[in-house]
Amino acid sequence: MGAPVPKTEGQKIGRTINIGWFSTGRDPAARKLLTTVQDAIQDGTLPVRIGFVFSNREPGEAEESNRFFELVNGYGLPLITISSRHFWGMPVPTTPQDREAYSSRVIQGLADFSPDFCLLAGYMLIASPLLCRNFNMINLHPAAPDGPSGTWQEVTRQLIEQGAQATGAMMHLVTPELDQGPPVAYCRFPLRGKEFDPLWREMADMPAAQIRGSDGDNHPLFCLIRQEGLRREFPLILATIRLLAQGGVKIEGGRVVDRSGAAIPGYDLTGEVEEALTRSGNGS
Repeated sequence: MGAPVPKTEGQKIGRTINIGWFSTGRDPAARKLLTTVQDAIQDGTLPVRIGFVFSNREPGEAEESNRFFELVNGYGLPLITISSRHFWGMPVPTTPQDREAYSSRVIQGLADFSPDFCLLAGYMLIASPLLCRNFNMINLHPAAPDGPSGTWQEVTRQLIEQGAQATGAMMHLVTPELDQGPPVAYCRFPLRGKEFDPLWREMADMPAAQIRGSDGDNHPLFCLIRQEGLRREFPLILATIRLLAQGGVKIEGGRVVDRSGAAIPGYDLTGEVEEALTRSGNGS
């Protein structure tokens, strides 16, 4: 276990906060997100420092996570790995006590670090109550605060069944109740317009059972909703980290509050996200 990374020379960070990074590192998206955030740190547009990277896999468990670890080490970030598979002797825990025992081991492994908050960035384990009590953790959910819960597939199916006019994505505080933590920040986008309307008309003729099945998941409307959500995920994550770093919102006692300490139902970052898409050439 290493010490926190020193500030990079020439980095225009100003007031810097430390974040913890939790990731299983199971796919290229995990590496892309870390690279995106690290690039923003290096160019001075994101006033944070990644104090540590934690993974529930260890070197040698999987090729994708090995690539992730190589990237982390290349950035010189402290990397802590505690294999959940080896700890439990099975891929998934069977009881809450199993999760708590593993979480206790993780907390011990991270005892030298004091992050201001932690980002779950492709971390494939459910956070136990013990872990939630020890760290302020934020995670991405592929729907707006008033939208459906579940996986992105489940969310998209529900949006189509409901004939939703709009959707979004949110960063929320992680709590023991899966996907039920208070929103920290969010963005919204419409599901109507010249690209969407013809696809809604096509989907209207499909029985509900098909919408819920593989036919629905392969329909262009399902794919377009997912595409538009994905385009906004990284900009939303970056904007949320920046918002927390600059004190626009704070996490206090399990609540999300504004600068004055008043509880808020999340911070609307739609404008910032859409502006980021326009700057990158990915705007509508």
